[in-house]
Amino acid sequence: MPITFTMHKNTIKQLLCYCLLLICFTANAQVSTQLEQAFNRLAADPQAKYATTTLVVLDAATGKQIFGRNENLGVATASTLKVITAATAFSLLGEDFTYQTTLAYSGKLDADGVLNGDLIIIGGGDPTLGSWRYANTKENQILNTWVQAIRNAGIKSIKGKVIGDDALWGSSTLPEGWIWQDIGNYYGAYPSSLSWRENQFDIQLRPGSSTGSPVNMLRTVPEMPYLNVINELRTGAAGSGDHAYAFLPPLADIAYLRGTWGVGINKKGISAALPDPAFDAAYRLQDTLKRIGITSTEAPTTTRRLSAEKKIKPAITAKLSSVSSPALADIIYWFNKKSINLYGEHLIRTLAWKAGKETTTRNGVQEELSYWAAKGIDKNALNIVDGSGLSPGTRVTAAAMANILFQAQKETWYPAFLKSLPINNGMQLKSGSISDVQAYAGYYTAANGKKYIIVININNYSGSKVSSKLFRVLDVLK
Repeated sequence: MPITFTMHKNTIKQLLCYCLLLICFTANAQVSTQLEQAFNRLAADPQAKYATTTLVVLDAATGKQIFGRNENLGVATASTLKVITAATAFSLLGEDFTYQTTLAYSGKLDADGVLNGDLIIIGGGDPTLGSWRYANTKENQILNTWVQAIRNAGIKSIKGKVIGDDALWGSSTLPEGWIWQDIGNYYGAYPSSLSWRENQFDIQLRPGSSTGSPVNMLRTVPEMPYLNVINELRTGAAGSGDHAYAFLPPLADIAYLRGTWGVGINKKGISAALPDPAFDAAYRLQDTLKRIGITSTEAPTTTRRLSAEKKIKPAITAKLSSVSSPALADIIYWFNKKSINLYGEHLIRTLAWKAGKETTTRNGVQEELSYWAAKGIDKNALNIVDGSGLSPGTRVTAAAMANILFQAQKETWYPAFLKSLPINNGMQLKSGSISDVQAYAGYYTAANGKKYIIVININNYSGSKVSSKLFRVLDVLK
């Protein structure tokens, strides 16, 4: 007589779960072994001989570590820090958060349309004002909005000036730890409560006739009549490319161009940082008004300059217009896609501002650290000094960054966050690169549906590009 067994349904379910766990454990163990072999090959590469290389791969579903090496060492992050800044901003500000910029005037407007006072552009911290990236933020669009508001108010002339009000965030400019070679170039533009056109302008160049000969500076776009640009650039050898830098500190009126510009380079020039974005915004509005016949009797200025001259900012009489920024989700989309350092520095300061603290980078970072500490992440694993990762002084562990990426998946804003991450090596990874640092952080879904969280970083590598060697490690997951 055959023997039969009857199993309870719960027992069958338990066995199935056990089998699935065993399969996952076995698969993760195999991946871990392959990652270890690939990592060891990278570590043995001559480019990594004197480097600090870190890697952590998590199971995105459980948060369990599949592989880690040096994952608790603090390393310079470069722009992979942006994933932490973005996640914090989403959490503390909300994906629908917007900034507001207000146009107002002081004094009195008489019956003949003469404003006996000043026009004032009141900055509200918007990093996108005048940006070309969004339909409603372009420079001409903003200027036209302001001009229409001025006309609607009946202003025909101004016995006064246009003031760029950059007082909201105080006098602090550059984040700590930024280096002189970066400051003055577009990627080193400092944050201001009245930022304008992403705080940059272009300098068009043409190489000389031979190596070592002077480079021709053709023009600035837009014209910068209030800035003295001293060109010390030399022509580089064919194929040497762009090694040109603008040395231009905040609030200065003299810029130095130094370095080389290679023969045959396929670029029109370089982009430099606006030394005083609030002034440039005031200057452009006053110049636009002059072109259409609405003249001013005084030169444009800023509240910072008025303060330095011991002058009091005039009181607001009436508000003419308010311009809203794109929603935070749209700002973070470009922040990560194009790695816009300026956006990161605005976001980190916004955290301090909205918390009612003095608006400095340091206070913004403290808000960030407190938020993640409440989520169980050791503050000591996040030695952060800016919002963008441009500072080589920032040190973050791969394990902490991976943990933040894991926790981000649980949030309502996660789809917008994921959408912002660029594609690198067929994976959704934010890249980061500063001198002798290359890093990637983000997510990957393999062909079999397995989801991973990845943070890989190499500091102090030798030679030139090293990305392809990092990708060979990550290819194990494909």
